Amino acid sequence: MAYTTPDLSVDPRVRRYVMPTRIVWQTEGDAAPRNPEALLVEQGGQASLFPQEICTLAHKGQAPGILLDFGRELQGGVQITAIAATDTKPVKLRVRFGESVSEAMSDVDPDGIPGQSYRNDHAIRDQVTLVPAIGSHEIGNTGFRFVRIDLVDPGVEIKLTAVRAIAIYRDLPHLGTFSCSDDRLNRIWQTGAYTVQLNMQEYLWDGIKRDRLVWIGDMHPETRVISTVFGAQDVVPRSLDFVRDGTPLPGWMNGISSYSLWWLLIHHHWYLYHGDLAYLQQQRDYVLALLEQLFARIGADGAERLDGMRFLDWPTADNDVARHAGLQALMVLVMRAGAEICSALDEPEMSQQCERYQASLGSHRPAIGETKQAAALLALAGLEDARTMNEQVLAVGGAQGMSTFYGYYMLQAKALAGDYQGALDAIRSYWGAMLDMGATTFWEDFDLAWTEGAVGIDQVVPPGRVDIHADFGRYCYQGLRHSLCHGWAGGPTAWLSEHVLGVRPVAPGFRQVRIAPHLGDLAWARGTFPTPHGLIRVAHERHDDGSITCEIELPAGVERVQEGPAFPL
Repeated sequence: MAYTTPDLSVDPRVRRYVMPTRIVWQTEGDAAPRNPEALLVEQGGQASLFPQEICTLAHKGQAPGILLDFGRELQGGVQITAIAATDTKPVKLRVRFGESVSEAMSDVDPDGIPGQSYRNDHAIRDQVTLVPAIGSHEIGNTGFRFVRIDLVDPGVEIKLTAVRAIAIYRDLPHLGTFSCSDDRLNRIWQTGAYTVQLNMQEYLWDGIKRDRLVWIGDMHPETRVISTVFGAQDVVPRSLDFVRDGTPLPGWMNGISSYSLWWLLIHHHWYLYHGDLAYLQQQRDYVLALLEQLFARIGADGAERLDGMRFLDWPTADNDVARHAGLQALMVLVMRAGAEICSALDEPEMSQQCERYQASLGSHRPAIGETKQAAALLALAGLEDARTMNEQVLAVGGAQGMSTFYGYYMLQAKALAGDYQGALDAIRSYWGAMLDMGATTFWEDFDLAWTEGAVGIDQVVPPGRVDIHADFGRYCYQGLRHSLCHGWAGGPTAWLSEHVLGVRPVAPGFRQVRIAPHLGDLAWARGTFPTPHGLIRVAHERHDDGSITCEIELPAGVERVQEGPAFPL
């Protein structure tokens, strides 16, 4: 399906109402809400003078409040319906949104001091609003699961008939599906898909609370998930073009040199998976000029000389050795992708230049920096042996040292090394630990060490206990500023479909496909994979002797081949 420029006056999203599933906390004594369970009863947002169920908040000197759990992470706000108050004047309510219980229970810090709170900067999550005495009011535009409501003014009473979340998202069917004999992996696949879907707003965001921006590097694993689950969606080219148009050369996208590299790698992926040559041709001038700019950042010794902000992911932000190794590997991957892109664009001389610079970059072998991020990229780029990198770095400590963004590339490198079982175990341990902490979406960053003695995001944290949200984080995501719905963390969803189901394209637009399942310790796996020609359907079953029986259904126009894919990402 060829991409066409969207009509920006049309919102591609829908809105749905979601009822709260439980009351997490409420004030006690004279400030206790009366009949709070009424807010859990399914009802609409129409005010009525004769409601069946009412929750009453009465301020008798102490502000009454209630904390609601909507069951899962959402993007949007809430609708509050009231039918009567002390008089006919609007009533002031303080409304606080939180991705965790502790966030919804905290105060905003106007000075932005890291720790237990943060500013209302990317999305307003704490504000006082006026609610009509008889009617409905909508408030909020952020990422949240929990909402706390407090009555502000003394001597005032308000009767609430409904508090409903307003979920705003792209209502897309799961064309790609995955199920296997391990329900923990099934939950992880679904959670990764849901995490990315929430970030598919008008543009493709990195996080629905923070930053709500189009970060090109973050888009790479997100795009892999979109291709795997939803097929070709216009939010990807719309976002790619948005950042391209906002980044005249010689600028770096988002001010980060590696993010311009990721832009090229996403285009390579998008063409391979969806075969939209017309869209790729629209990028010709920018692609060729960007490649020329990259050529000039390669030293005579073959080492990368990228300027701008030098960034891989947050855990390597202070590791110069790892960053150089990672950027060197990314440059090799980009030259390899650039050669294929230029060949598709009928630019043979530029394709050959990419191949020559790829060889030059390959002559420089940087130090690893003892990080799994660098080891993974070096293996994928062919600068180090994948099996050696897995044995000496990636497999050491299991899921310790993984990261949410680059975890996808660590899994890819483990697959290249043939360690599919190790990859499955890492997915269970690392991403599964977030589920154990109450997550319904995957986070901006995560470390297994954080979970020791910690209270999950869906509970009130008692004094003296470790708060998994407020007590951790670094750089721009300290404490409660930490995003708990970050699209770059959805990589396992794509990986499970690519390697357990074993479906990967060999020729652009899935004209050819390689299907090579790797079940590890799984008894069976089945699912679908979207292509421009229709759905590929597979079902794999492992027998006691280790052999695998495969049932495969290919749509017309897709040929199964035994070799490939050549590109490791």
